[in-house]
Amino acid sequence: MSKLVSEIEKVKEIKAPEWAKFVKTGAHKERPPVQENWWQIRAAAVLKKVEKFGPVGTNKLAKQYGGRKNRGHKTEVKYDGSRNIARKILQQLEAAGLIKQTTVPKAGKIVTKKGKEMIKKTEE
Repeated sequence: MSKLVSEIEKVKEIKAPEWAKFVKTGAHKERPPVQENWWQIRAAAVLKKVEKFGPVGTNKLAKQYGGRKNRGHKTEVKYDGSRNIARKILQQLEAAGLIKQTTVPKAGKIVTKKGKEMIKKTEE
C-alpha cells in the first residue's frame, strides 16, 4: 500500500483541501487524523476499494470507513464515515483519470485502465 500512496502523491489532482487538517473522518472519531499525508493514504485506499467492490458510490464508501462511537455508559452505535471526504476523493480520482462513472450493471464508480495499471505497478 505504501507504494501506491507514493504514486498517488505524485498525481497533481489529488491534494488535501485546506479544511482537511481540521476535520474528523467521521462522527465516531474524537479527533482529526495526525498524519501529514492522511488524505493521500485515504485516496489510495479508496482506489483499492473501488477496484475491489466497484461500482461504488459515496454512501457505500462512507459505510466502509465508519466505526463504533463510544457513548460513555450507553451502548456503542455504528456511525458512517464522512461522506464529504469520500465524495471529494472520488472527484479527485475521477479528475486524475483513475476512476470513471458507470451505469452498467449499476450506477457507481469503477477503476479505469490507467487506475488498474497504477495499482498493478505498485503491487509488484
